[in-house]
Amino acid sequence: MNKIFFYIIIFQLCSCTISNSGENAVVVDKETQDSIIKMYAAECAHAYNYNLDMKKWQDCLDKGLAVDSMIAYLWQQKAMPYFKARKYEVGMEYIDKAVKYNPKRYLGYRAFIKCIFAKTYRDAIVDFEKAKELEGNNYVMDHTYNFYIALSLLQLNEFQKAEKIFKDDIFNQKEQWGEGHYLDLFYYGISLYEQDKWEEAIVQFDKSLLQYKEFADVKFFKATCLFKLEKIEEASALYAEANLDAENGFSINEDNSIYETYPYQRRWK
Repeated sequence: MNKIFFYIIIFQLCSCTISNSGENAVVVDKETQDSIIKMYAAECAHAYNYNLDMKKWQDCLDKGLAVDSMIAYLWQQKAMPYFKARKYEVGMEYIDKAVKYNPKRYLGYRAFIKCIFAKTYRDAIVDFEKAKELEGNNYVMDHTYNFYIALSLLQLNEFQKAEKIFKDDIFNQKEQWGEGHYLDLFYYGISLYEQDKWEEAIVQFDKSLLQYKEFADVKFFKATCLFKLEKIEEASALYAEANLDAENGFSINEDNSIYETYPYQRRWK
């Protein structure tokens, strides 16, 4: 075989994706996959509100996957509404497909879903560690993979391990931006709170409140620390303040907190 012709064939194979949507495999390049996404996701599924028209949303995506079943984004779009509807096992079947076809993009996302939505914390940690091997301590939903690992450890009562990871993660944030994120500081304080380190926890809670002064959940746990330290009047005043802030909606304000209660988020009513 002519060497030039051989290299052209290899280049074409490497720049394409093989679809296994039927018995007859079809070679589909990225441009074709993008057009499928545009036709069946952007111009079809996204024309519907999945809260009102879940079937139409899913039908559009299924049509796209019938053309090419290896498009990870379409599998992720199928999964996402089920997680928000708290149908975790259904959604997980689809997100597993997204990870299969594009692990670098969706492994961290699946780990996030396991941590915040499905609340399968050991599985979440496994996924986050694998994601770190692929791309380092990257971000998903505005927080590092290590943040979610530490959050999972809190939920598994591994408080000392969580404390160390939060401390290191906040140190790295300070190196980059001059301060730690207020939610990281809250959970760092919680890791100390759970070890009866009341005064140390208050230090972190105060740092969180410097950034988000109405954060009701922080005030509740700070007030509890003050109560443990027998500062009863101060604790009572802060409990009252926390309840007022909660009534005004000042709680954890992550985008996905409208779907799921976050760890240690107070139920005020």
